Amino acid sequence: FFLTYCLYQCYYKVAERLAVGSTETLANGNKADLQAAKRLAKRLYNLDGFKKSDVVRHLSKNNDFSHMVAEEYLSYFNFSGMMVDQALRVFLREFALMGETQERERVLSHFSKRYLQSNPNTILNEDSVHTLTCALMLLNTDLHGHNVGKRMSCMQFISNLEGLNDGQNFPKDLLKALYNSIKNEKLQWTIDEEELRKSFSELDGRKDSTSHTMKRISSGGNPLISVAQQSSAQVYVNGFLVRKVHADSDGKRTPRGKRGWKTFYAILKGLILYLQKDEYRPDKQLSDEDLKNAVSIHHSLAMRAADYSKRPNVFYLRTADWRVFLFQAPNAEQMQSWITRINTVAAMFSAPPFPAAIGSQKKFSRPLLPGSNTKLSQEEQLKSHETRFRAISAELQELRSTPQDRKSKSRDQEEYKQREEYMDFEVKTFFTILFLSSLHLYIFLNVSRRKHATEHIQRHSNRQAVK
Repeated sequence: FFLTYCLYQCYYKVAERLAVGSTETLANGNKADLQAAKRLAKRLYNLDGFKKSDVVRHLSKNNDFSHMVAEEYLSYFNFSGMMVDQALRVFLREFALMGETQERERVLSHFSKRYLQSNPNTILNEDSVHTLTCALMLLNTDLHGHNVGKRMSCMQFISNLEGLNDGQNFPKDLLKALYNSIKNEKLQWTIDEEELRKSFSELDGRKDSTSHTMKRISSGGNPLISVAQQSSAQVYVNGFLVRKVHADSDGKRTPRGKRGWKTFYAILKGLILYLQKDEYRPDKQLSDEDLKNAVSIHHSLAMRAADYSKRPNVFYLRTADWRVFLFQAPNAEQMQSWITRINTVAAMFSAPPFPAAIGSQKKFSRPLLPGSNTKLSQEEQLKSHETRFRAISAELQELRSTPQDRKSKSRDQEEYKQREEYMDFEVKTFFTILFLSSLHLYIFLNVSRRKHATEHIQRHSNRQAVK
């Protein structure tokens, strides 16, 4: 439940998308009055005639007056010398963070600005503080919530935030300190659960009208799974990897003679991981061997192979048809880069799964996972992931609440084991997907904000030049 709340905080920059760069009062707002804003902010901070649950609605409206009230309200907080998590703890204890998604998000945005004002010498910028704020709330949910599945490790936390510090990595020492802080002491804030429930149905994005020209090619691992080759797909990462096939489709262990390590030049292009003998050239035609080795990463999950000690810098890749590969990167940094990019691309562009087949037999069958690109907008995609995560988590919890009878038939025991293994993997997969999707969508919206602001300034300059 709280995961939804935390995720939506992370990416919904509605106010900035609506009116970035505008110097006019919005149609639904009030005329700016600094003295009135100061008086209201003081009363809100002192709870003079207001309850904690009243604060957010006065700080979160998308108009000039509300922005001034928020700025004055935040001026009562002194975050000097505090780490982000410490400042966030102080801030969240003073009021009930509730209301609609975009309203809560605006309040956290004001927090980020105030933190920078209190700590002008910090190495972070406003966007970085906001990203860390969202990440900490997600981490708090994972470590202290009632989610089913394995808790996020410090290395996973660091890996998930790769490249989100204005295009750079956050200092590892900082992330380790933040991780340990949240692990040792959960974030506490005043919150009205009923208000949050009302906000579940807010998200109403637009269909992505972008169409893709695709050429269907067969995946070498399973003839029933097709790989979508996109002629104009973006290249996300490339470099040398050493591959070992660990398990074939449906998780069957690969025969010993076919498990050897082979070196390839890997290119993650769209939803396809191409494995070629030679370095990548955009103008080079793919050979039949290249297409045979290609791996679709739709609905896949990459993770560090912590239990594999024979080689360093190795990560697992489990695909939609449950094949498992081991990949060795040249160093730890590149390994984490591959993991993050594979998981992010899979999260952003994998089409939602079809329901499991319905038949007269009780035999467990996994849902069908389409290999095509999603047609959902990024907001709709995130909501789809969240819905799937909640459903599969509930199913796994229900399954584990009625453990298999040891006296039951071996076939039934195997059926139970397969079902539990699949659901456990799906929970881990969708939590990783949700984490990365929300953070990267925030970055995407922030880039749009900057672009719109630049265009607004340019138009204003052009009008002045004409005058």
